[in-house]
Amino acid sequence: MRKIRTYFKNVYEELVHKVSWPTLKELQNSAVVVMVASLIIALIIYLMDTSFTNVMKIIYSMFY
Repeated sequence: MRKIRTYFKNVYEELVHKVSWPTLKELQNSAVVVMVASLIIALIIYLMDTSFTNVMKIIYSMFY
């Protein structure tokens, strides 16, 4: 039981005194980067899906 208590004490000390936490401005900048990247990736996937759908319609129209 003593080892567990010591472990959690060490974890707390490390989180409070040794971890470098980002500032609010850094978090906001990171969030904007993630949102923009997500939108770009979503747009690329949408364009690929639309293109593939149109190509498949052309191919299917040749046979039916």
